This record gives sequence, structure tokens and C-alpha cells, in this order.
Amino acid sequence: MMKKPALLASSLLLLTQAFSADLTSFTFTSDDWPEGDPPKEVFVVDGTIKVAAKDGNKAIMVAPDNLVDASAQFATSAAGESVIKARVFASKQGRSNPRFGIAVHGMSGYRLIVNAPKKTLEIVKSDETHASIPFTWTSDAWLWIKLEARKNGDEWTITGKTWAADATEPAEPQISHTDKGLKGQGKASIWATPYSQTPIYFDDIEVAIELPAETK
Repeated sequence: MMKKPALLASSLLLLTQAFSADLTSFTFTSDDWPEGDPPKEVFVVDGTIKVAAKDGNKAIMVAPDNLVDASAQFATSAAGESVIKARVFASKQGRSNPRFGIAVHGMSGYRLIVNAPKKTLEIVKSDETHASIPFTWTSDAWLWIKLEARKNGDEWTITGKTWAADATEPAEPQISHTDKGLKGQGKASIWATPYSQTPIYFDDIEVAIELPAETK
């Protein structure tokens, strides 16, 4: 893999224009972080999560030392719309496959999950699957995943998409769900369960959130 451009090498960048004009955006990469325990920008909720070397760069690694749903949060808490996008690398081992994804609006918010054991892409909230489509995951290859929670009037639309790291982002989402009772509060996060007993890597994490009115 080629080394990233200098712009992406920064550990945290506040971007003025990304995703949409009304959202404040952050980009997290790992190249400027030392290997080992993650910096304060990465709030580890559960599991063993480190900064580790990967493909000539660095990435956030979920270690396979236990089978908990490992997770870590990024950026500040949203008070409205929220978007998260990340590159993910995972591997199968024998017949065992990993599960991984991204989430918005805190620990009980919506998650976009690549459920490789079930061969599905899912939108999940509070352990309830709200949408599921067939999905063929490729082992040992970087994959982009993106989750958006957008509001139109009283209704929220939750959408997700995936695409290969060397491909162009699809124009339309692959999976969606609507919700009228969503509060829309909390941090964006990454999630991974290393069922295959191999590391799961996240990098180039982008978060875009609607800030509380008093901070705008």
C-alpha cells in the first residue's frame, strides 16, 4: 500500500467543508500516533484496542485476545445528524469469520454491521436488527464502510454503504431504515468482534456531526 498523503497523516484534522455544510467534520488517522495504547482522541469503551503497524502505515487495531464486542468512540457528541466513514481490514481463519462495523449516536445508537458469519450487511440498534441484506465480504482486503443518520422533519433516515478500498464510493446507499423516535445524541464509534481470532484494523476514520446549538 502506498504511503498516505501528508494531509491524511495528521492524527486529527478539523475540516470546515465535508459531508455537508451544516455538519462539523473530523478525520482520524494513525500515522502520527506511536504504536501501543491509543491517544486521548480514541476513547476505548471495551476490548483491547491498540495503534499498530499495518501495510506500511499504522491503524487502530482490535486485538483478538477475547471475543467481546470491542468498541471505541471518536470526536464529540452529536446533537442531531451524524455520519461516520472508515476503512476496515479483517481476515477469516478456517471457517471462522469476524464481525465489524461503525455506529452513530452513542452506545445505544444505530450501527452498520458487516456480519461475515451470516453473510449479511445489517443496520442494528440495541441488539435488534432493523434491516439486513445479503453481503459477500472479502477476507484480507481493505473495505470502506459508511453510516449516515439524517433527519427530515420528524423522520430519521439511517443509511449504509460499503465499497472496496480501490473503488469509487457508490452514489446510493445499499441499505436503509427509518425511525421517528430517534433522539440523535451521542458519539460515533467503531465496533468489532474478532470471532476468527485475527486482528481487525480501522483507519482513515471520518466523523461529521451536528453540534449543539450553543456551540455553533
